[in-house]
Amino acid sequence: MLVSQILKTKGANVFTASPNETVAAAAAFLHTRKVGAVVVTEGDRVVGILSERDIVRIVAEEGAPALTKTVAVCMTADVVFADPGETVQLLLERMTDRRVRHLPVCKDDQLVGIVSIGDLVKSKIAETEAEAEGLKAYIATG
Repeated sequence: MLVSQILKTKGANVFTASPNETVAAAAAFLHTRKVGAVVVTEGDRVVGILSERDIVRIVAEEGAPALTKTVAVCMTADVVFADPGETVQLLLERMTDRRVRHLPVCKDDQLVGIVSIGDLVKSKIAETEAEAEGLKAYIATG
């Protein structure tokens, strides 16, 4: 299965944040939207990604005052991307190797979606179940 197929099902909505927002505002946004990460953008350009993990890290290092800092201070600037034409298996391997849980999806340098590890695992399970059902049907018909 390709990333583009997942985006067709889940949609291309991507929550974004400005690098100038406070960490507290971004944390509140993550909580309100029930998501684990936001893509940090300046105009149409992706400049980072901010995850719950990033927020926990900076608060653990600096305490409550970290919440008044800007997103730019604690976001991950070295963003790992996905392409709509890549396979789920390839992205699962990339996420495992890079230890990330969210991948912004870009096509021709334009942000077109985001996938999480949960999206990919859900897709992989559905694919495996469909394959198993196909094999059962094949065996049943002889």
